[in-house]
Amino acid sequence: MSVEFKPGKNIAMKIPTHEYESTVRFYREILRFRELTGNGENDTPKFEFGDKVLWLDRMPGLSQSEIWLEVVASDIGEASEYLKDQGCHRRDEIEPLPSGFKAFWVSSPSNIIHLVSSSDHT
Repeated sequence: MSVEFKPGKNIAMKIPTHEYESTVRFYREILRFRELTGNGENDTPKFEFGDKVLWLDRMPGLSQSEIWLEVVASDIGEASEYLKDQGCHRRDEIEPLPSGFKAFWVSSPSNIIHLVSSSDHT
């Protein structure tokens, strides 16, 4: 295998609507983490989390919070084939990605969602 994987810089916390405001308040006002976005009504809050970025995404219809992780691949095409050969399940239906963004979704055996992205986008 010549494709290499490394941790990405993004962690996404998918939060049910009924817990969203209190969760944002927890990171913003109680822990007072450094916020990396403005406070606009439609902005997704994101916070400095060590050398990572913690995104807080409101998810209507979700019953409990989930953590999603980013993995960066040296070659996105080779990564896709390698992960398929290893029995990893693609989950591209989970959330649309921006047009032209070289990435895809997979889940771990314990159903943790991972964004596998190209090192061109880091």
